[in-house]
Amino acid sequence: MNEHCWQTAPRSPRFIDILTGKATLYDTRAAVLWDDTNLYVGFWVEEPHVKATLTQHGAHIYENNDVEVFIAGRDTYYEFEINALNTVYEAFFIWQDAYDKGGYAEAPEFQRSNPKVKPFNGVDFTNHPRGMRVGSWAWDFPGLKTAVRIDGTLNDDRDTDRGWTVELAFPWAGMKWLAKADGRALPPKDGDVWRIDFSRFNQYKAPPPAQDSSGWFWSRHGVWDSHIPECFPYIHFSAKDIMQTKAGKR
Repeated sequence: MNEHCWQTAPRSPRFIDILTGKATLYDTRAAVLWDDTNLYVGFWVEEPHVKATLTQHGAHIYENNDVEVFIAGRDTYYEFEINALNTVYEAFFIWQDAYDKGGYAEAPEFQRSNPKVKPFNGVDFTNHPRGMRVGSWAWDFPGLKTAVRIDGTLNDDRDTDRGWTVELAFPWAGMKWLAKADGRALPPKDGDVWRIDFSRFNQYKAPPPAQDSSGWFWSRHGVWDSHIPECFPYIHFSAKDIMQTKAGKR
């Protein structure tokens, strides 16, 4: 994360509480870069006592302190979570009204006969206008690369840490199911707009009188549910930015 491209990339505002939109206890920011090969996401996480215990891919990372990325297509969205041990949790969701007619049912990793494919109705906002989703925990993002750096000591409360950073690379080639419904370009074209969410969940809350839900986001959702694509920030892709990213990455 000390590369020039990350140091000069515009960062998000400080994350806010998912429910209230109020300021949070510690600073969290994200940035997005891209080139012809990958979508890159960076996180800067202030954390005075960095902790993580889960080490198995697919473990419930949200039971640790984590950061998360949700990438939305028209009829689908992808969920990614990572903790300070660089352990990853992934899931892929298809809106039920598009599952059969969109051709998703033909893929083995999305078929209902797969034991890792289950119905899903959100976390708290269970009356979404589009209704149910088909969730697949059998799908892993092809070619995904992840890295975590801890500025301090992991699982040691005897000192005070600065926090941790995360760098992610999501290959455009792995996003075919996200792009399928609306035929969006991979990589994006100049001026394209996607909806991508960025968040942080903690196993602690700020003490009263703070109204801390322990879920901190780039954009407020107003309900305890990260599975609402209509609340995701708009990410605009610029051809000017891609040239700057290439210069920094290559």
